[in-house]
Amino acid sequence: MTEELKTPLYDLHVELGAKMVPFAGYSMPVQYPLGIKGEHLHCRDQVGLFDVSHMGQLIIRGANVASALEKLIPVDLEALKPNQQTYAVLTNESGGILDDLIICKWDEETFFLVVNAACKEQDIAHLQSHLKDFEFEILEDQALLAMQGLKAAALMQELAPQACELTFMNGCHSEIDGMPVYITRSGYTGEDGFEISVANAQAEKLARLLLSYKQVEAIGLGARDSLRLEAGLCLYGHDMNTETSPIEASLIWSISKTRRAGGEKEAGFLGSARVLNDIAEGVSRKRVGFLVEGRVPVREGAGIFDADGNQVGEVTSGGFGPSINAPVAMGYVPASLAKADTKLIARVRNKDIPITVAKTPFVPQRYFRG
Repeated sequence: MTEELKTPLYDLHVELGAKMVPFAGYSMPVQYPLGIKGEHLHCRDQVGLFDVSHMGQLIIRGANVASALEKLIPVDLEALKPNQQTYAVLTNESGGILDDLIICKWDEETFFLVVNAACKEQDIAHLQSHLKDFEFEILEDQALLAMQGLKAAALMQELAPQACELTFMNGCHSEIDGMPVYITRSGYTGEDGFEISVANAQAEKLARLLLSYKQVEAIGLGARDSLRLEAGLCLYGHDMNTETSPIEASLIWSISKTRRAGGEKEAGFLGSARVLNDIAEGVSRKRVGFLVEGRVPVREGAGIFDADGNQVGEVTSGGFGPSINAPVAMGYVPASLAKADTKLIARVRNKDIPITVAKTPFVPQRYFRG
């Protein structure tokens, strides 16, 4: 058994009374004494602080690095402005998804990437194998904190006013209380907020500073999951994997229009034949959202059935949505059943629960777009 890794905030989590669980090779807080529902609602109404230091951070440098990365990522990276970032999928040769990530253009020869914790070793190996002529800097000495919620911007105005000038999916180098940081206006909760990359040695100092404000509460993995589910956002390894194409996953928006058929940079990325064919011809199944009748949560792995009792799909994410006070879920169904308001059935412990296909997000996204 490999010993679980710890983020620089491990001792602080324990001090705060967190319940620690194994996650992606790390010991991570799943909840604090406030509880998952309380943490979830606090993030929506006030400010939530998340430790996401288990995720991978890296810098890739070199001449023409954007065009080289475009062979692996179906995004027009050259079109990004300095300090602008984008959500992207890393495709494989068969058009499946190796991971989803955030990629930020610092300048013409420098890109900053944040990848999922469970995939970071394979992602880095994949990138290095295809980008042999470029310099990689793996930021193992950097922690990552996410500060999300309705009042996050007001707090950031006190800490680093420069960051409040950012719009969604842009970043800047700055300082907080003398600590050098890189701040992006982004996050995975559906709320306005910021992700802050800071040196490991200063991570606890920064976290304690943020938690000293009465509007800030520490938030664990449990509420992080329910927040992203309400926001209709995918979790890699659950809502998509190496067999899933971005089009099946309802992520066509992550494929830049210039990379699609007829675009100036059509294709040219791994798996582009399948992805562009899926766009042109359609897919047999699609990821959709579900509203659930009653109070019983419909969780990952539950079968989805039509009115005749035929299994037509499976739930990939599900749970209780505290903001709407009802269960919600996501999963895959045949394209013919993917239209909003389609009535289906989820089977939970041999009990049939009515569900309805619904558009996502389940709650309004409140990103600051300027």
